[in-house]
Amino acid sequence: MTPGSTPDGFPGGRLAARGELRKALVERRLAMPMEQWQRHCEAICAHLHAGFRQLAAMPVAFCWPLRREPDLRPAIDRWRAEGHPGFAALLPVVIDEDSTLGFRAWSSTTAMFADRYGIPTPADGDFLRPQALLLPVNAFDAAGYRLGYGGGYFDRTLAGLAPRPLVIGVGFELARVDSIRPEAHDQPLDVMVTEAGIFRPVR
Repeated sequence: MTPGSTPDGFPGGRLAARGELRKALVERRLAMPMEQWQRHCEAICAHLHAGFRQLAAMPVAFCWPLRREPDLRPAIDRWRAEGHPGFAALLPVVIDEDSTLGFRAWSSTTAMFADRYGIPTPADGDFLRPQALLLPVNAFDAAGYRLGYGGGYFDRTLAGLAPRPLVIGVGFELARVDSIRPEAHDQPLDVMVTEAGIFRPVR
């Protein structure tokens, strides 16, 4: 199976197809030259800042960049520097393998620890509710559905948050596919941002 194709017809079924697609696209991301990755990260941060001015006054959750995902910390730092009341940068916290995520405030001075997956996580602090979520993708499609790492954490969390936060997918154009063939539990993105710009789902 090649990146950009759809999971239909894969011999191992839909779950195996997603796994193969995820693996192929993560490998492509990891193979991106560092200078190109940095340029793409800068472009994504610029699109976020220009296109979503309201985030400067909201609690905004983002994810620590892993496996060459977009590094959004420059955008976070820029919103923080603007000093608008109400802004907070939040990172997800895995509370239990089968439960929803919590979110704690983060800054450059926050005490961190590596969680069970090796992800840097705030060591303590109150759990806060994000009004916007910057959500990395391994794959995304025109309908606004994303392929993550298969744990279902964000789908469960978004299904349980009321009101639902603004969900902004962040990723690279190399992750764009025809369709991830979403399942009933998959939570759609409200908008997708890549180095090429801002895209609204067509459903």
